[in-house]
Amino acid sequence: MSFRFLLVFFIWGLVIFLPSCNDDDEDQDLMAIQYRPEPYPIVLPKHFPPLNTNADNPLTKQGVQLGRHLFYDPILSADSSMSCASCHLPQHAFTDAKAVSTGIDGIEGKRSSMSLINIGFVQSGLFWDGRSKTLEEQALLPVEDPIEMHNTWPNVIKKLKSHPTYPKLFRAAFGIEKSSQITKELAAKAIAQFERIIISKDSKWDKIQEGKTFFTDLELIGQGLFFDEDPDLPDAECAHCHNTPLATSDDFFNNGLQQTSTLDGFPDPGRGKVTGSRADNGKFRAPTLRNISATAPYMHDGRFKTLDEVLAHYNSGGKSSPNADPLLHPLKLDAFYLKALKAYIETFNDTLIYQNPDLKNPFK
Repeated sequence: MSFRFLLVFFIWGLVIFLPSCNDDDEDQDLMAIQYRPEPYPIVLPKHFPPLNTNADNPLTKQGVQLGRHLFYDPILSADSSMSCASCHLPQHAFTDAKAVSTGIDGIEGKRSSMSLINIGFVQSGLFWDGRSKTLEEQALLPVEDPIEMHNTWPNVIKKLKSHPTYPKLFRAAFGIEKSSQITKELAAKAIAQFERIIISKDSKWDKIQEGKTFFTDLELIGQGLFFDEDPDLPDAECAHCHNTPLATSDDFFNNGLQQTSTLDGFPDPGRGKVTGSRADNGKFRAPTLRNISATAPYMHDGRFKTLDEVLAHYNSGGKSSPNADPLLHPLKLDAFYLKALKAYIETFNDTLIYQNPDLKNPFK
């Protein structure tokens, strides 16, 4: 047998053998890892509605933990510099405390990051414009958004499959048998599970509903203004968009931010771009008021730096446009009433939510 023949045979063997080695490395057998998913317990106060869950994605302890890791891990972004938590920081009520968010390339978006508090109760669509019906759908979008994480899911999945930890976490959460079964859909399901447990239910307002404490006199006056409960007080028109117990009505409104004489005069059409209806132009989701003190700046474009500026906007009646909400009008509330209204709104602040260990960054 000639040396040349042996060399050709050796090279041919490498061509056949090496890819199979790589495939084996990328396709780990995970069957030795236990798969016993445990239901994640959600205990809600009696005054709360049920959580908006997905029958195809039940909450489990293992799923939540996988989602928690993915939420805080910059592995999802193209340059591994940004995670979901970069724009949804716990200390800012899961916002980023910026007027508009900035992606990995330093490009600013058009909108502020929304709070994720009680996001699992939303039924009318996610994002400011409601373009995603479920948290599972929503979780897929930031990764491939060119302004946000600017990545591709195939690239993310490749990194997750070869990661020393994630295949085991996916096995524990979803029962996959091999690492090759990791998909973007499973990743989105895990992130959605984590987001569903971001629940605020221990504010002063909640404790009052449970008979554990009481409003101050100032807060009581604010409550009367908020709900028009007292005929001797003016109506601040707040509860129409921010009803209890979630401090949002789960709907979209034109709240008088843009002066325009036509339905096409909004620089950001908001809900209208999703529905295709011009009547929805300039409408945006009413965010929750829970932990509102930590989410400044305010509105979809972060135009107001303080809660006092927000109250001043509504007190003025806002700016006119063809589809401005009919409940917008000059309220003419004096300084004392504005103080009382703010005091009531701040009873929705909840510091206990930050003590939940399942919401904390697992890499710290």
